[in-house]
Amino acid sequence: MHKFNAHRWLLPALIAASVSLFGCSTAATRGDNSGAPVFPDPARSTMPEGAFVNVENLRKLAPGMTKHQLFDLLGAPHFSEGVFDVPKWNYILAFRTEDGQSFKCQFQVQFDEHHLAKAYYWKPESCKSLLEIRQPAPTPTPQPQTMETISLSSDALFGFDSATLTAEGKRNLDGLLERVQAASHIQNIMITGYTDRIGSEGYNQALSRRRAEAVRDYLAAHGVAAAAMIVEGRGPADPVVQCNDKARDRLIACLAPNRRVELKGSARTSS
Repeated sequence: MHKFNAHRWLLPALIAASVSLFGCSTAATRGDNSGAPVFPDPARSTMPEGAFVNVENLRKLAPGMTKHQLFDLLGAPHFSEGVFDVPKWNYILAFRTEDGQSFKCQFQVQFDEHHLAKAYYWKPESCKSLLEIRQPAPTPTPQPQTMETISLSSDALFGFDSATLTAEGKRNLDGLLERVQAASHIQNIMITGYTDRIGSEGYNQALSRRRAEAVRDYLAAHGVAAAAMIVEGRGPADPVVQCNDKARDRLIACLAPNRRVELKGSARTSS
């Protein structure tokens, strides 16, 4: 019987003590209720080391939330300022960088007369950026690389009446490799061989194609995708110059620009 009476006396006493504690804390906190974010001394915190809080929970915070909702997301405040009838809750939040370094931020919730959250503050203010959702950097869209027509003199690539690349011809192609390699990733490379008008049309047609194939094979052997290259021989078609010299030597020299191999980029069609 005495034990039951003692319990009945103890419960009201604990409630009274709690009310007294929160009442004192409330008065002290309300003494600075200007609305400005005045942060308490971190040394007075019950968790000076800071609490690791889920950043997703912090992103859910919004004006109008109840203290029960905030308690569910953040836990109890970290200073002895009371919980229920107080205008502010203060926290020390801990975070960790990608390289494992930790740092702390102070966080304050201010309540209105209805005990609903009305504002949130950070110290330092830069801590607020932790809530930003960082979108992955967009993958840059490759810009189409236009390839201007490259015209190479056949005389600088091959010997007379030959479809075999000379040492000088290989050096000339080496200087184009990087450019052709880059273009071949996004477009077809048309390699067209031409001859001058001296000789039969059939012979010149075959010679111009063999020379285009020789250029293609050399480029393919040095890293240019063979599937991206198309070859064509056009013989004496599309002459660059017209010559009427009678003397053969002067005629051959005059027609040199017509003896050429052209490399040209074209839009690649999807299969």
